[in-house]
Amino acid sequence: MRNIKIRYLTVVVAAALAGAAGIAAHEASAQKIICWKDKSGKVVGCGDKVPPEYQESATKELDKSGMTRRTTDSADDAAKRKAKEQEFAKQKAEEQKKLVEQRRQDAALLNTFSSEKEIDLKRDRDLQVVDTQLSQMQVSLKNATDRHNDAKARVAAAEKSKKPVPDALNDEVARAAAEKQKVEQNIAAKEKEKEDIRKRYAEMKQRYIELKGGGAQTTAATPAPAAAPAPAAPAKK
Repeated sequence: MRNIKIRYLTVVVAAALAGAAGIAAHEASAQKIICWKDKSGKVVGCGDKVPPEYQESATKELDKSGMTRRTTDSADDAAKRKAKEQEFAKQKAEEQKKLVEQRRQDAALLNTFSSEKEIDLKRDRDLQVVDTQLSQMQVSLKNATDRHNDAKARVAAAEKSKKPVPDALNDEVARAAAEKQKVEQNIAAKEKEKEDIRKRYAEMKQRYIELKGGGAQTTAATPAPAAAPAPAAPAKK
């Protein structure tokens, strides 16, 4: 009989506790309000739960006093924030990669040259190589120009004598013109290469000075070789 009473009391207590928990949960839910927004960010409704059609919208949760306790982004805002975070992480990775590469280049620069003068000498050697190539190209340009002028002269002579210009001669003029243009383009590219060499070595030397402490090397810079002067025209008799 006593055991029955104990079991009865246990059931009653458990039921009372469950009921109290349910009441507390209900009161807690009644003490908060959730407001949801449309795509423009305007609040369009409030209640104890978000309607299905606004499940992906931004929301804010208010307590019974009207204070905002929690907010959530919309699905679009969350995606945009994630994209920004990924872009930021990518930029940081690129910056780190550039920093590592700069350190590698600085170490190579210091290991390669022991003074500013050595940088100038290396620049001059590289420029001399290009100048040699340019001299060869100038000869090629003269030959191509001569062939082009000769072919055009023969076309002009045929036209002057009112004879039909052979197709082979027109083809020769076209080939000579194309060859001349190609050589001129190659010469222009080599001239650009010389400018790039000067610029690259100037930046290299400036960086070398910075790494050495802002000018610890006092060796005078060797000037870049000046362009060869054009041959003087023969004197008129």
